Amino acid sequence: MRLVLVTPSGSYRIGDFLYATEAMGCDVTVASDAGSAIPGSFVEVAFDDPARAAQQLVAMVGDIDGVVGTDGAAVAVAAETARLLGLPTNAAEALATAGNKLLQRQSAAAMGVTQPDFALIDDTAIGSWLRFPAVVKPLDRSASQGVVRVDSPDDLLDAVHTVGGIVGPGAPLLVEAFVPGIEVAVEALLRGGRLDVLAVFDKPETPQGPTFPETLLVSPARLEPETLDRLVDSVERVVATIGLTEGPVHIEFKVDGTDVWFLELAARTIGGLCSRALQHGGVSLEELVIRHALNLPLPAPIAGPPATGVLMLPVTATGRVDAVRGVDAARMVRGVTEVVMAVGVGQHVVALPAGDRYLGFVFARNETADEVEVALRAAWAAIEVEISVS
Repeated sequence: MRLVLVTPSGSYRIGDFLYATEAMGCDVTVASDAGSAIPGSFVEVAFDDPARAAQQLVAMVGDIDGVVGTDGAAVAVAAETARLLGLPTNAAEALATAGNKLLQRQSAAAMGVTQPDFALIDDTAIGSWLRFPAVVKPLDRSASQGVVRVDSPDDLLDAVHTVGGIVGPGAPLLVEAFVPGIEVAVEALLRGGRLDVLAVFDKPETPQGPTFPETLLVSPARLEPETLDRLVDSVERVVATIGLTEGPVHIEFKVDGTDVWFLELAARTIGGLCSRALQHGGVSLEELVIRHALNLPLPAPIAGPPATGVLMLPVTATGRVDAVRGVDAARMVRGVTEVVMAVGVGQHVVALPAGDRYLGFVFARNETADEVEVALRAAWAAIEVEISVS
C-alpha cells in the first residue's frame, strides 16, 4: 500500500512517521513545501492552495491508498488530497474552524461548552476588554507562540503590540479570561465520527504567565473519575460542534476541581516529539494514524508500564547555545527511557513569546504517574543549557 505523507519541511514529526511506515512495510512518498534530504520518494508542492496541491500530488504520485498530514498547513493539503481520491477525511469547513482559535471559541459557545470569556481585539478595540487577568493569543499559532498574560489595561496594550510584532501588525488577536486550575491535554483518534481517547495528560507545571511554556506532561492524568467523565464529554461535544470526523485530534483544557474549561483544539497529533510518550508495546501514535489513513484495523497495544510522560525543555532566553551538560546523567535517571536534544552548541534559540521550538525532550515510563513525574523532574534538574543572551 502507498501512503502520501504531507509535511512542512521543518516538522519535528517527519522521522517518527517514516519510522512507522518502515515498521509497517508501507511504501511512502513524502510531499513537502521545500526541498528535502529525505531518502526515497519525495515531491515538492506549495501549501498555499490546498486544492491545487492535491491535484498536483495525485498527478505526480499516481496510486495512493492513504494520505496523512503531519501538522500546520499540511493537514489541509492532506485532506484535499483524500477528498479528491474519495477517501474519508474532514470537511474543509471543519479544518478551517480547527485552525482558527476564534472560530473554535464561537463554535464551542454555540454548543454551550464551558470555556473562558473571549473577544476579538485589535488596536481599535483594546479599551472594550475590562476583565483581568487575561490572555492574549494569535488565532493560528502553536507551541504557545505569541501567548501572553495581561493583568491590566496597560499590559493589554503592550501585549497587543508585542504579539503584533510576532504575527504581523494589525493581525486580529484573541483575548480570553485567564481561568484557574491545571491544564490537561487529550489525545484522540476519530474514525467515522467515533472518538477513541488514546491518552489524557496533566501538566503539573501549568504556567501562570507572563508566557506559557510547555514543560511536563504526565499520563494518566491525575483526575477524579467524575472530572474525567466531564472532560471526555467536553471533548466529544467540542469535536462534534467543530465538525471533525476523521484522524487525530489534540485538545487542551483547564481543570479546576470538577470544573472543565475548553482552551483550544488542533486537528493533528500532539506537538513536537511528544507522541513518543504514547507508545505502548511498539504501537506508536504515528502507526495508529497511518493505519487509520489506510483503512487498516487498529492493533491492540501490548501491555507495558501504565504511566508515561514527557518533558519539553523550554528555551529560557534568546541567544546562542554555548554549552549543553548533564544529558548522560538525565538518561541514567530511573524511569527515563529517552533523552533527545533538539538543539546543539552554536545554534541560535528564541524564547517565548516569539519562539516556537524546544531545546529537547525527555521521556519516562513507570508504574504510576507520580513516579513518572519524579523521573522527569530529576532529569530536568540534571540538564544544564548555557545560553549567551542576545
